[in-house]
Amino acid sequence: MSSTHFKDFLKNSSSKPLRVLNPDIPNSKYIPIDLSVNNAQLHTLDVSKVSVLQNYIQNQVNQHSGLLAYGGYNEVRDIYKRSHHFNENGATERNIHLGVDLWIAAETPIFCPLDAIVHSFKNNTNFGDYGPTIILKHTINEVEFNTLYGHLSLASLNNIETGKPIRQGEPFATLGDTTVNGDYPPHLHFQIIKDLQGYKGDYPGVCNKKDLEFYLDNCPNPEVLLRLEL
Repeated sequence: MSSTHFKDFLKNSSSKPLRVLNPDIPNSKYIPIDLSVNNAQLHTLDVSKVSVLQNYIQNQVNQHSGLLAYGGYNEVRDIYKRSHHFNENGATERNIHLGVDLWIAAETPIFCPLDAIVHSFKNNTNFGDYGPTIILKHTINEVEFNTLYGHLSLASLNNIETGKPIRQGEPFATLGDTTVNGDYPPHLHFQIIKDLQGYKGDYPGVCNKKDLEFYLDNCPNPEVLLRLEL
């Protein structure tokens, strides 16, 4: 299925926005945030420090009377410079974000957006990595695709098993804190993936410019499901 057809398929998979957080939170409480290299406000901040980044995000939420911040798809970020995980063996720097981040408190429940089974799960413990991660597989009209949930709590992996069915709207995980989530302010990394390419419990959530075209095709903007910008 071509990229355009797949995006149209996802848009038509539900007549209403789908949610990975409490569905009672209205769109007006989701505050868009720019964490890209183009945000001049970040040039004066040391966002490699969790407390600094957390304060910046929370201030943006408070200024707009929100409950959480979101954004980041196809966003070039400097924050990944702090970790060798994104620049291994002198390779081209990976700094372009491939999912949507939802910045909200640790222990926040995560909900399944569509009927699914558990594809795989893993604790990705590299500095700056996802930490506890769950990947769900969805099948709609014989079309299969996957959604990835990164930066979860350790408890999220305790009672889960491959092949376990999870119903739409069912809570299945909670967010982790800084000590387990790769050393970030608490947030959910939510990503759609057409082809997992053999990965289990992990998939690149950040890429380099050279591979960007492939990854944008394989990982369409989660906004096609969330529809937060309506």
